[in-house]
Amino acid sequence: MYNHSILLTKMTKKKETQQTLEELQRRLKMKDEYIERLEHDLREKSEIITRLNSLVDKYQSVFSTSQSLLSGPKRRRNAGVSAEPLRGTQAMEFRKDSIKKYDKGKKSKATIKQAILENDFMKNYDQQEISEIVDCMYYVEYAADELIIKEGEDGKVMYVLEDGEVEVTKDGKKLCSMGPGKVFGELAILYNTKRTATIRAVVPCKVWAIDRQSFQMIMMRQGIVKQEEYMKFLKSVPAMKALPQETLARMADVIDEYHYNNGEYIVRQGARGDTFFIISNGRVKVTRKASENDEEKYIRHLEKGDFFGEKALRGEEMRTANIIADSKDGVSCLVMDRESFNQMLLSLEALSRTYDDDTENINVRGVRGEYANLKLSDLVVIATLGIGGFGRVELVQTVHDQSKTFALKTMKKSHIVETRQQEHIMSEKRILEECNSEFIVKLYRTFKDRKYLYMMLECLQGGEVWTVLRDRGSFDEPIAKFYTGCVVEALAYLHSRGIIYRDLKPENMLLDSKGYVKLVDFGFAKRLGIGRKTWTFCGTPEYVAPEIILNKGHDLSADYWSLGILMYELLTGSPPFTAVDPMRTYNIILRGIDAIEFHRKITRVAANLIKKLCRDNPSERLGAGKGGFNDVKKHQWFTGFNWEGLQKGKLEAPIIPKIASPTDHSNFDSYPGDDEVPPDDITGWDKDF
Repeated sequence: MYNHSILLTKMTKKKETQQTLEELQRRLKMKDEYIERLEHDLREKSEIITRLNSLVDKYQSVFSTSQSLLSGPKRRRNAGVSAEPLRGTQAMEFRKDSIKKYDKGKKSKATIKQAILENDFMKNYDQQEISEIVDCMYYVEYAADELIIKEGEDGKVMYVLEDGEVEVTKDGKKLCSMGPGKVFGELAILYNTKRTATIRAVVPCKVWAIDRQSFQMIMMRQGIVKQEEYMKFLKSVPAMKALPQETLARMADVIDEYHYNNGEYIVRQGARGDTFFIISNGRVKVTRKASENDEEKYIRHLEKGDFFGEKALRGEEMRTANIIADSKDGVSCLVMDRESFNQMLLSLEALSRTYDDDTENINVRGVRGEYANLKLSDLVVIATLGIGGFGRVELVQTVHDQSKTFALKTMKKSHIVETRQQEHIMSEKRILEECNSEFIVKLYRTFKDRKYLYMMLECLQGGEVWTVLRDRGSFDEPIAKFYTGCVVEALAYLHSRGIIYRDLKPENMLLDSKGYVKLVDFGFAKRLGIGRKTWTFCGTPEYVAPEIILNKGHDLSADYWSLGILMYELLTGSPPFTAVDPMRTYNIILRGIDAIEFHRKITRVAANLIKKLCRDNPSERLGAGKGGFNDVKKHQWFTGFNWEGLQKGKLEAPIIPKIASPTDHSNFDSYPGDDEVPPDDITGWDKDF
């Protein structure tokens, strides 16, 4: 009886335990379901926040455009920015695999990669580039209360926070706090810039960092190695083996890389095609049917480096066999279509054409020779016409002939060295000396002393287009068309010589006495040659093309993008991509021109031209194809425009500046004096200036 009672008690307890366990499991399941719902809600809210942020940026851009039409005098000048160009020895180091990599655990790598993928700007890089960036980031620890970034200091490092918490302040006011998995300071890897906020470690922090030079070299290496790899594949095609390097380089730019899954048909027998393929990874199986009702018969395999469909580049081809991906991990192919191929060849032909201007050069040498014996002490300053990062532009006249005036650009040598822009300054001098166009400012003479470099330039007393635009708010189509036409002539002249301008904006467009536009400030201009690329970030934030922002390497087609942005600004008073800071501006640019709601002032035809100039893919931009700038001139927006009259200077300008005398500077704003005396620089870097 006693044992039976114990047994009943145990059974009761077991049942109670079972019930308790079941109840706990039920509660746990309910909590799991509740957590799942919370996570789902969180994901939905995160997506909503992302969409709202996108809309805020978009409408902020539209709002600022609309505001500019109502408040012209409040327009601010767009400032140019530039990274320091890689020196020759640095630029070659990417080939030696010399960018230092730092060991890190799987968890750290995953944290860095995820932070990059969640950053609005950094997520635009491809997987290979992100992997390189992760590998090259080095480890740094910061104690609690230590400054990681200080507002106002020069920045050159980007960080990813792996562990800890940081506080962001601006002008002493707290903006926000950030925890692990966040990227900050990313603007510094693009170009020289002052830090806009202070970031302080709240608790001990573990961060990963990469400097601008390493980042630039990674991007340059990625771009050049990929281009060289593509060119190597192209050379393996017998019909292309003898093509010049510049042609192959251009072809490499219009190639796309596609991936096909195992078993996928790349080409089907009997289909019509205009596409050429080179296998870059994996292998394919070739099969053929003798007739429609027959089974496919195996012919052979093609491996990496093999190609097919080359006849399609010469004309539409009827495919004579099936090409099927036959690799476990799939097949990658470099692909080029006939239209891109033909446009590329014809655009090279157009670019290779140079102006026959021997007589013009004789004339310009004669004019410049007239001032060969002029001394700096012979010039008298009348007024300041403008100020910039490197110095000032003064209106001057000679003591010997007061009927002639010039613009003297004065640049502080110490500032040039401090920002490492020596190469850009020397390039500006060389390019201006070689140019002789009615749409480009003329350089007559250069001087130098221990503190400054000087350029004696043609004086354009009509003032900046920027000032006229500011005062008017916007231009109607005839005015915008005339100014755009002048710029087209200037850029066509430069591109025919393989020169990229890179700093197009109303601030760099000056009016001569007839009201014609001339481009000035060639500090970012560079002689590239035909089919070549460059990697230095430079330009004005609102005007830079996506490939410049992403450091993908850019060529002459970046100027076509800027031309589209200029058109938009001339017609509305503000560029299409604007935000409160450069990084937000870049993020809006990377979303593309199609994400912008065009202002009602822009007609359908004008919008069509702007969108064709501002394609994300450089090779798709109007002008980058076979016709060059002739394609731009033929666009419907320019229908009836007198190009010949413009070229000969016979077309009347829509706005004629009022100029009372050679010393009249009333078309320019007033500027304060500069009492700061820069230090001497006698290092000799400017010996050829």
